[in-house]
Amino acid sequence: MADDAQTKDPQSPPETVGAQPAQQTEPRKTATGKAAEIEALVEPTLEAMGFRVVRTILTGQGDDARLQVMVEPADGSIIDVEDCADCSQAIEAILDVEDPLPSGYNLEVSSPGMDRPLTRLSDFDRFAGFTAKVELVEPFEGRRRLKGELLGVVDGELSMEVDGLEWRIGFDEIDKAKLVLTDEMLKQAQKAAKQEEKQAKKARRGKS
Repeated sequence: MADDAQTKDPQSPPETVGAQPAQQTEPRKTATGKAAEIEALVEPTLEAMGFRVVRTILTGQGDDARLQVMVEPADGSIIDVEDCADCSQAIEAILDVEDPLPSGYNLEVSSPGMDRPLTRLSDFDRFAGFTAKVELVEPFEGRRRLKGELLGVVDGELSMEVDGLEWRIGFDEIDKAKLVLTDEMLKQAQKAAKQEEKQAKKARRGKS
């Protein structure tokens, strides 16, 4: 049985860059090893609920095992505490049956937040125009860590501007990547949150 901890980040990147349904053949680095096995068990159910798995991490062993599943709504809207709780209950129900971690585990379900990891090739198109940090598997021209503006995906490779130059990076060459929190991103996220709040209030008035 899992010890649940539903968490969420206060804000997410703007809703205008909503997630697109993932293709099964899409290059991705959302999980490895045992975490990838667990992700494969729970992902179909989460997708049927309208969520997309961003990343799955398993740390520790035995009773100290900690399973972290990062999710987001497939339509790009802002995730809330209730969403995390629903996903947590669904994941726990599946793992109680499949029992991939018989020694027990602590389950943590969270949103990706604004400085989110970029774990799928499509993320680099989705967040084109944003600043990101990219760490390479192997150094190239003496550099392993890059920071710059995402330009999207070109011919199956990440394109980004670093120090005024365009870099083309194969997805397999990327160890990990994440967005960088900026003032502009904060402004856009706050605007999106206010717009969603207005729509929610309008919907509640319509029901009354």
